[in-house]
Amino acid sequence: MRIGNIDLGGKPLFLAPMEDVTDASFRFVCKEFGADVMYTEFVSSDGLIRDARKALEKLVTFDYEAPIGIQIYGNIPEAMVEAARMAERAAEITGGHGADFIDINFGCPVNKIARRGAGSGMMREPDKMVEITRMIVDAVSLPVTVKTRLGWDDESKIIVELAEKLQDVGISALTVHGRTRCQMYTGQADWTLIGKIKENPRMHIPIIGNGDIDSPQKAKEAFDLYGVDGIMIGRATFGHPWIFREIRHYLDTGELPEPMSVAERVALAKRHLARSLEVKGEKVGVLEMRRHLSCYFKALPDFKETRMKLVTENDPAALFSLLDFIGEHWE
Repeated sequence: MRIGNIDLGGKPLFLAPMEDVTDASFRFVCKEFGADVMYTEFVSSDGLIRDARKALEKLVTFDYEAPIGIQIYGNIPEAMVEAARMAERAAEITGGHGADFIDINFGCPVNKIARRGAGSGMMREPDKMVEITRMIVDAVSLPVTVKTRLGWDDESKIIVELAEKLQDVGISALTVHGRTRCQMYTGQADWTLIGKIKENPRMHIPIIGNGDIDSPQKAKEAFDLYGVDGIMIGRATFGHPWIFREIRHYLDTGELPEPMSVAERVALAKRHLARSLEVKGEKVGVLEMRRHLSCYFKALPDFKETRMKLVTENDPAALFSLLDFIGEHWE
């Protein structure tokens, strides 16, 4: 599979962009476990063109993350184009790696985004969605990709026709989450329409499937049944970034790998925490690690008291000691 001139090999595995989750420290550990392609957290086009600090910080990427896409969202065409141009210059702006491609978020279902016509709110204005995409493709030299959903609701599942239109204005790949906007994250993802996109003889760009991939078996099924070129994994990575290694092992051998031991999870949590502190500083680095630290050990018995310490402790040294304690008492 290729995105523009970027060769991703066969059956690549994508880490879904997730706000307040896929920051640089989490991407670091996901890359370590075999994520082939990653994205920044989504970046507000309005925030970028106003030089908002939080938006600009999200443009920072590192060489080891390549290939990585910068994902932007918004609903004002001119702002989206300017944001795409800034994303293209991310290396110059931040001094980091920059972007290997630009991804447009037409899939986020949360109210504060969708209700104002951005993210999956664009599913109610498909002509505008296509026009914004065309304008961005024409404005930048990097490959442009799109992430979206099946439609706004069950009565407007427009993705098969929409995929053609997005391809025709020049995108290099399309990711489809197998739910409508109104489903949010409830129910089961419907992959049948993703399969219909692949069956369409007019389609020639890569199609990446997303939704409910939480095991190696489901990943293999997605490739085998629906013919997708790649799969994207989102919520199943919470506390489980080694899922990429598990999937790749299963695809290559047909066998499930041994589960991660507590000692291995402790070592991973310590690497993740150290990277978070390095990237975000002590205060923010600790705060933003809490969701990850509790998830790494969610299956351990009699862990409630220790989990509470993990998500309330503010001192990094104490957190590292607590992780050592977990390794000693739950192996």
